[in-house]
Amino acid sequence: MIILTTLPLFWIMISASRGGHWGAWMPSSISAFEGTCVSIPCRFDFPDELRPAVVHGVWYFNSPYPKNYPPVVFKSRTQVVHESFQGRSRLLGDLGLRNCTLLLSTLSPELGGKYYFRGDLGGYNQYTFSEHSVLDIINTPNIVVPPEVVAGSEVEVSCMVPDNCPELRPELSWLGHEGLGEPTVLGRLREEEGTWVQVSLLHFVPTREANGHRLGCQAAFPNTTLQFEGYASLDVKYPPVIVEMNSSVEAIEGSHVSLLCGADSNPPPLLTWMRDGMVLREAVAESLYLDLEEVTPGEDGVYACLAENSYGQDNRTVELSVMYAPWKPTVNGTVVAVEGETVSILCSTQSNPDPILTIFKEKQILATVIYESQLLLELPAVTPEDDGEYWCVAENQYGQRATAFNLSVEFAPIILLESHCAAARDTVQCLCVVKSNPEPSVAFELPSRNVTVNETEREFVYSERSGLLLTSILTLRGQAQTPPRVICTSRNLYGTQSLELPFQGAHRLMWAKIGPVGAVVAFAILIAIVCYITQTRRKKNVTESPSFSGGDNPHVLYSPEFRISGAPDKYESREVSTRECH
Repeated sequence: MIILTTLPLFWIMISASRGGHWGAWMPSSISAFEGTCVSIPCRFDFPDELRPAVVHGVWYFNSPYPKNYPPVVFKSRTQVVHESFQGRSRLLGDLGLRNCTLLLSTLSPELGGKYYFRGDLGGYNQYTFSEHSVLDIINTPNIVVPPEVVAGSEVEVSCMVPDNCPELRPELSWLGHEGLGEPTVLGRLREEEGTWVQVSLLHFVPTREANGHRLGCQAAFPNTTLQFEGYASLDVKYPPVIVEMNSSVEAIEGSHVSLLCGADSNPPPLLTWMRDGMVLREAVAESLYLDLEEVTPGEDGVYACLAENSYGQDNRTVELSVMYAPWKPTVNGTVVAVEGETVSILCSTQSNPDPILTIFKEKQILATVIYESQLLLELPAVTPEDDGEYWCVAENQYGQRATAFNLSVEFAPIILLESHCAAARDTVQCLCVVKSNPEPSVAFELPSRNVTVNETEREFVYSERSGLLLTSILTLRGQAQTPPRVICTSRNLYGTQSLELPFQGAHRLMWAKIGPVGAVVAFAILIAIVCYITQTRRKKNVTESPSFSGGDNPHVLYSPEFRISGAPDKYESREVSTRECH
């Protein structure tokens, strides 16, 4: 705002100075447009005891000392002036009334400078006053903008031009104020030191869009071609607004990602990239990139950009989605179950996008889901057939991963029907095939011999396990003629099963005895009968050999190394010794 005094201080000082001392009063500075004129108001005083008949005066340019021969602007005694001021200077005041006001016309830049007044009362009563006025020759109006213009707050902008030329009065108008407001012209106002100004005011509420707006003021002098313009750019302060930012970003794992945040504010904002409250990068700038080299799934998430200055702040977020192949699936759940139980197995993985999950066994698909991260496999009432290796496979367009897992179903032994006994020459081999989990114990029982052999007796039984199958083989030597009954018994903690092993090839053995060697056998039987009769006649008190007493069953060997308890060494072959007849 322009502050004006009702009584110019200059004239108050003049009135108070009436005391008879040398002194001069003029504005310390004054301005005027080039090509116009200027009136420099001036008052001076001298001691009362000096009563000059005539008072003269001299105006000097840029120096108060005559001995320096400064340019004479005006001289009342001779009217001789410096060539620069010829026809351009005259005295408006009455020196007799102690008024030394000077008028300069047709101003040009070289006339700008300091002006000194010297009083000449005659004789030695001459005095050059140190007080002086500085003339400023201008060619643009002065636009005064407040030091701080804030968007949304009313502001007053003024246009001030000097009005110190009594011959030419300026008229003011605003340029580029459309949309800002209508100007108010205050008119001609007097300043404290006695100079005059023309003032026009413009009130408006600026917006952020007005920042940098070029506002002008024009001073024109009617009836002349003189016209002067001045401009000022509005520096409107406003809080940040984020105007540029990535939308949601998708990137493949291992690729390069650049996130951009741009904000509009005045002054420039402090831009900060953050994630989960952690500052990743910041700078005072209008835009800021966040570069992520070889992105990983761990960098997937929401990123925030914060823009702030002393007038406010703004923030926005962007979601980065890192696309990647499935991780190796993990399996949680039952891996050991008892036959008949319900089994639940959960297969889970992580990928982006979510994968297709499949569980299969032996190339048979058991369960599958699309675009899910978990797959639950439920097997109600598991059976031994459910035992085995399973695969969980996860795949999307970026890759495939698989995990194998085993389901172990525990159940009571099952003796398979392929179990049997078979004769080969003088040997009988009994095969007992058992399916079981956990591994069972296997024993062979010969009821007619009251003998039991289990797989721990490696001399008699050979066992081999393959998966859930346990194969045990019992070898009996010297039993091909009269194969015994063999019962296979298998047991584990879930149960016991027994099976009498069928003899394969028994009929073939019988026909072999009768066919090719039938005559030999018949002849041997006949000889035996004859010998028996003969011996009976010769010895009436014949006692039988101790080695043949007792049991009804002949001693049998199951293998070359295996001996039935109580069998004498002489029966290590399949033949039974008898006494010959004589």
